Amino acid sequence: MSADSRNPVLVIGGGIAGLTAAVELADAGCQVILVEKSPSLGGRVARLHQYFPKLCPPACGLEMHYRRLRDNPAITVLTSAEVSRVTGSAGEYEVEIAIQPRYVAGSCTLCGACESVCPGERPDEFNYALATTKAAYLPHGIAYPASYTIDRAACSSGCKACEEACTYNAIHLNAQPEIRKYSVCAIVAATGWKPYDAAKLDQLGCGKYRNVVTNVMIERMAAADATGGRILRPFDGKEPRTVAFVQCAGSRDENHLPYCSSVCCTASIKHAAYIRALYPETAITIFYIDIRTPGRLEEFSARVQRDAGIRLVKGKVARVEENRATGDLQVTAEDVLTGRKSTGHFELVVLATGIVPQTDGLPVDLPRDEFGFLNVRNGSPGLYAAGCVRRPGEVSSTVQDATGAALSALQCANRSVCHVR
Repeated sequence: MSADSRNPVLVIGGGIAGLTAAVELADAGCQVILVEKSPSLGGRVARLHQYFPKLCPPACGLEMHYRRLRDNPAITVLTSAEVSRVTGSAGEYEVEIAIQPRYVAGSCTLCGACESVCPGERPDEFNYALATTKAAYLPHGIAYPASYTIDRAACSSGCKACEEACTYNAIHLNAQPEIRKYSVCAIVAATGWKPYDAAKLDQLGCGKYRNVVTNVMIERMAAADATGGRILRPFDGKEPRTVAFVQCAGSRDENHLPYCSSVCCTASIKHAAYIRALYPETAITIFYIDIRTPGRLEEFSARVQRDAGIRLVKGKVARVEENRATGDLQVTAEDVLTGRKSTGHFELVVLATGIVPQTDGLPVDLPRDEFGFLNVRNGSPGLYAAGCVRRPGEVSSTVQDATGAALSALQCANRSVCHVR
């Protein structure tokens, strides 16, 4: 049996970790099946406004991966799909993949006619429900595959307006789910992360007060494709003149997330830079326990902190309260360096919530550590993990981690060929 006839590698998750693992494996000669539960690839990285430390848009890195996907027929991309069953062992896994219809065929030209006539609306998950989309929608501006999709749960009963408006016969509202079966030699779990549920932090007011937002929300508020690039107070649509960042919102807390999520400090410093660039007169206060910006991110952090409009207060925030008439917020915190309680008034508060491993829907009972992250060592035959489902990290370290997982999966694939021989 030749190396070309080895079973493909299954990569679960189409974010930056899964994309990296898939293209690296394919470039090394492996067949790859890339499964993503959303209608498009890109994961959390596609939702970023800018990477740090260079502050360039995510399209820079994602488009390179998309080009490698398009140019390599060894990769089978399945979106709106989840792995429903896995049996077997290294070298000879049998998997079943459930694929939900997107109701839009490959002949879609992105003309937008379906969206323009669609009466249904849905919360815009990509923008963390900051806005709504039509039931017929393009997932985002750099979506891959570049195709509309239809959320049938948001459709009006019996409505066929989109189907009738499409002159390319691309919409098929009667499409049905399907199950596909594959034999694979190895599995890379790269299902990424989700933000900690800030609603659990009742004393900080998220979900109660409109001008309390989270770090992932501020990232989208800064994006031109979401808001026109203007960060405004949800309460009244005004430019905030005073902003507080609350670090470790639920992190390093035995009642919530007992660990540090690694990137939250750098992300908040980046968000402060967004606001200062938009509104040079806005004053920013960052309440922190410790500023942790490891490795190459230290210089970026120091550069932003030299801005005289950014003040750092070492101390944990105890509570956030709202003035109902104005929407302004009072933040009460300890000030460790002075030994006094600190009380300040702000027009916007941003909670730096942590990274939670996204393991929902993984069909294989992979070992996990005490925090829920996958604890699969690269020596585990046939099963590998990559990216933030394995440990918190920023984009570049996630890419490196996924490359290492791809190498381990490639070695497993090669061993399985030799074993068959």
